Amino acid sequence: MHEGLEFKPYKCPAGKTTIGVGRNLEDRGITKEEAIYLLQNDIKSILNSLVEYDWFVNLDNVRKKVIIDMAFNMGVTGLLSFQNMIQAIREQDYQKAGEEMKNSRWYHQVNSRAKRLVKMMKTGKDY
Repeated sequence: MHEGLEFKPYKCPAGKTTIGVGRNLEDRGITKEEAIYLLQNDIKSILNSLVEYDWFVNLDNVRKKVIIDMAFNMGVTGLLSFQNMIQAIREQDYQKAGEEMKNSRWYHQVNSRAKRLVKMMKTGKDY
């Protein structure tokens, strides 16, 4: 009643970044448990978006993990812009899929994360 409910961060009258029902993110932040809860919800949302794509559903768990990680990082829309990688996945050419991942601005932006994910895509082995 007093705080309201906001689903996106906003500045409260005191100028603090706030979310939800008056949660002061600057002074209080969130707990580890809250962070994990949010992450789990984000992963569920990503999975719900990706299950409609046969190229994703047919992947082994390690390569699904790669795709989920990429979607978490850049959004499902950003992931879907990797058309050459997706085509290589459809063809089960995981070496080429990894090379297509490297052939992107994303690869240079996220550095070691991308290198790990490319290796996982190519080998099917977890980190």
